[in-house]
Amino acid sequence: MDGVDRILLTELQRDATQAYAALGKAVGLSAGAAHERVRKLREQGVIRRTTVDVDPAAVGRGVMAFVLIEAGSWMGDSPTKAALEALPEVVEAHIIAGPASLLVKVRTPTTEELQASLRRLYAIEGVTGTQTIVVLESFFERSVNARGDGSPERPSPPAPSR
Repeated sequence: MDGVDRILLTELQRDATQAYAALGKAVGLSAGAAHERVRKLREQGVIRRTTVDVDPAAVGRGVMAFVLIEAGSWMGDSPTKAALEALPEVVEAHIIAGPASLLVKVRTPTTEELQASLRRLYAIEGVTGTQTIVVLESFFERSVNARGDGSPERPSPPAPSR
């Protein structure tokens, strides 16, 4: 993956609906060449999926919490994964090192629904406890910086080659 690929990724993260002509212009390539690079990034698994960023509050999922899940044994097996995937309110799940075994991000419509979700999480085989952090306000959420340089600003296109 080179600098052109990184700029393409940054542009796609900003707006995945852009035409390949616009993407090509951003990196100094033809639409066809930009399309080919994006296709290769998909084949390589760099681009995992194309999605829409939905406002959770607008669709009735305004309560967000992070739940540390404690377990008596390793929770990385497939039954645990399947049990977590079966709960639609669990939007992320991570095996972690630290005071717990798993960290999950939960989105629900109300705190009462959050409480019901916590009961369902606690009922998963092997779970011995939970600690919940309810989010009051989010300053921001962002995607991974594809450029890899820590720079938040929009990238400049590369200089034309001669």
